[in-house]
Amino acid sequence: MTDELFLPFDEHPDRDRRRRRHAVEDQPRDPRRKKKKKKKRGRGRSWMALLLSVIMLGCLGGIGYFGYDKISSYFITPDYTTAAASAEVQIEIKPHAQGLDMAKTLKAADVIKSEKAFVEAWDANPKAKTIQAGFYRLRVQLSGADAILMLLDPRNRIVKGITIPEGKISLEIFDILSKGLDIPVADFVAAAKDPIALGVPDWWFNRKDKKPSAKGTKGAIDGFLFPATYEFPPNVTAKSALQIMVQKFLDVTTKMGFVDTVQADRGISPYEALVAASIAQAESVFEKDMAPVARVLYNRVYTGDFPCNCLQIDSAVNYWMRLSGKLPKDSNDIVQSEQHNKKDPYNTFDFSGMPLGPISNPGEAALKGAMDPPKNDYMFFMTIDSKGTMGWAKTWSQHLTNIHKACSNGILSGGSCNQ
Repeated sequence: MTDELFLPFDEHPDRDRRRRRHAVEDQPRDPRRKKKKKKKRGRGRSWMALLLSVIMLGCLGGIGYFGYDKISSYFITPDYTTAAASAEVQIEIKPHAQGLDMAKTLKAADVIKSEKAFVEAWDANPKAKTIQAGFYRLRVQLSGADAILMLLDPRNRIVKGITIPEGKISLEIFDILSKGLDIPVADFVAAAKDPIALGVPDWWFNRKDKKPSAKGTKGAIDGFLFPATYEFPPNVTAKSALQIMVQKFLDVTTKMGFVDTVQADRGISPYEALVAASIAQAESVFEKDMAPVARVLYNRVYTGDFPCNCLQIDSAVNYWMRLSGKLPKDSNDIVQSEQHNKKDPYNTFDFSGMPLGPISNPGEAALKGAMDPPKNDYMFFMTIDSKGTMGWAKTWSQHLTNIHKACSNGILSGGSCNQ
């Protein structure tokens, strides 16, 4: 019993294979069988494997190189080593530009190798935030840090700074620009003939009072040349310089909401308010007086409480004299024939309402004054001393008191002081 149970384990599998092999070997060979040649398979496969390996290694190497180059750019900032004698280039830094904005401009001109290099230099240099808008002479292929230093150096800034004071008329402005930019006055006069081409929207010349505007006249551009300090770009022309000033006017009035406010609160056209601002600018010595002067102008023209709704101001007389090629006069020297000149389209002694157009180029304070004047019922104003102090009056008798003060202080003389 025991032998039967363990019999299968006594027969090792290798023994059976050896027996079969010996059995085959012991059989006699058939002489008709030809000896088969063994094929050499290994050599062809080895060459193919080698070739594929080389190709694979090349591909992996290329992928590795470009992958490394790509990855390394995230860790290694591409930057130039400053070339001492590299070519010069002129670039413009736009207003309100920050580090990345500047970097894009510089990268496009090949001043820097990468935006990242400049931004890192910008963040590392606290003075970088003081870089001003304007035009600069730089060199190409600078390091980010050196580009910052060149922008901070005032010697690299191309400056044609010209200040236009408040209250100047267009002819005076043309003279200032001509001297500062070395452009003939005639070029400015020619360019100013078409304010629309300079950027003034046509609707600005509309009037709610149905009176004619200065559009198409010699003084049409006045009011729209905003007084400020300008840094004009190199190679600026007369037309482009005036366009820059007009755009400044539009920017300022848009920011303060001038157009909407005067239409909604004053009930007049923006052009009429601009005329009022130009007169307030011409008649006032101090900014604090500009809004009250604008109120007097509105009271005279729009309330119906002043004779013929006429402004009766000498500054408009002087404006027409200047446009006509004459020298302006002091109020003491202006005669009645000049005040009542019927050929003067800016005549405010015989013609009702606001004059034909602005008589100066007002600044921001005058514009704000015309936009939001104080509420009062004053009908008269005048300068009563050499300091520029303004006297206000509601009635003619009160105004006479101010006239006498002006005469006592030497501001007025002649017939005016005999009233």
